[in-house]
Amino acid sequence: MIEGETPAATPLVRRLGLWGVLFLTLSVTTPASSVFVIVPGMFAEAGTGAVWAMAIAAVVCVATAFIYAELSSAWPVAGGEYVAVAHTLGPAAGFAMLGVNVFNNLLFPPVAGLGVAAVLSAVAPGLPAVPIAVAVVAGSALIAVLDIRVNAWVTGAFLFTEVVALAVVAWLGFAEPVRGAAELLLAPVEATAQGFAPASAAGIGLATTIAVFALNGYGAAVYFAEEMLDAPRLIARTVLAALALTLLLEGLPLLAALVGTPDLRALLTAEDPFGMLVALRAGDAVAGWVAVGVVVAIVNSVIAWTVACARFFYSSGRDGCWGRPVDRWLTAVHPRLGSPWIGTLMVGAVGVACCLLPLRLLLVLSGTGLLVIYAGIALAAVAGRGSERSAHAPYRMPLYPLAPAVTLAALAYVAWVGWWDLEEGRPALIATGAQVMLALGYYRLVLRRRGEWTVRAPSE
Repeated sequence: MIEGETPAATPLVRRLGLWGVLFLTLSVTTPASSVFVIVPGMFAEAGTGAVWAMAIAAVVCVATAFIYAELSSAWPVAGGEYVAVAHTLGPAAGFAMLGVNVFNNLLFPPVAGLGVAAVLSAVAPGLPAVPIAVAVVAGSALIAVLDIRVNAWVTGAFLFTEVVALAVVAWLGFAEPVRGAAELLLAPVEATAQGFAPASAAGIGLATTIAVFALNGYGAAVYFAEEMLDAPRLIARTVLAALALTLLLEGLPLLAALVGTPDLRALLTAEDPFGMLVALRAGDAVAGWVAVGVVVAIVNSVIAWTVACARFFYSSGRDGCWGRPVDRWLTAVHPRLGSPWIGTLMVGAVGVACCLLPLRLLLVLSGTGLLVIYAGIALAAVAGRGSERSAHAPYRMPLYPLAPAVTLAALAYVAWVGWWDLEEGRPALIATGAQVMLALGYYRLVLRRRGEWTVRAPSE
């Protein structure tokens, strides 16, 4: 916090157990929308090599999940990554992490909202994207103001809907297999103009980077930690369980589609391969209902992410990051609902405004912040072990320092691949670098003039 600037914030109320936090976290990861929206990009890059890409990405994400689990158990604070980094790498690094997270957290809801119209076009073509996005983001913010337990049950119900959609895909694929999983693993192919060619290592590598993004979200559990009972002990289990379920819910439909499609080339080149498989096996009516399930998944992710984002900003306001009166607004807790209600509405208002911006601009502005976040927590884990600042963590990752080493090596590769993608990757990397520099500039020019910045850890 800034010394003498921010009064003590009203604490959040611990009302959730492991299942409530798990529902919210899985809703953030949104497996159904990842499968239907992101995984087709893996098919385009690697063909059936997407199976190998998902397996490699799973190894990377398991390593990162171990890091999240250890740091979250040491600092189960709503600020998440920036709190752990500040405690281990210092306040400047922590504030840089906070700056990157600000962009990532605020831009996800409008990006997801604009994606709803694209998915709905399969059911009702011609729907206007911006009004739909505004309605999704604004409605999600109003729901997110409610009691955290209500949000856990709402997102849990929506999550059930998207799990059913994924189960339909998996059942349709595995019920009538056309090829074996061994064929996909031993002889991966990609679609070409002439037919098929062996999948390239470069293509599988690019698909792996996409898969890492598709699986992301399990670390969001820490944002709900201050409302979790016995958080230091249970938060690590929640992170690891969220990743395990995400791998299952995304990996099985991917494998089922490749095993069960009668026209492999059509599947690998389709814009909506999973919808195509459902329509082929079960008819257009079922495909339409599955598309509705995907829309529900996206809306669910916006609700859960708004809840998480409001907690993140609550923590930053408690640490005096923005000055009065913004810090006071962000930490205002509703006396009956127990939510940071003004901060939640502020997050929704920014999201609604961003819906008016072009989607491509939002994607560039969101940058490649995930790379900085993952790298930051990997370095924080190493620093925390070396200085013993994380020695109080109830959970300790196995095979240390393998997890940080795997994470940093994978991130270096993703950054290298992204830099040579002149259309999207390099602009996004530059945008992320600008976010870091902007955050450090704000820290040095404003915050340090007002006093030393430290982060608070609420009492259990």
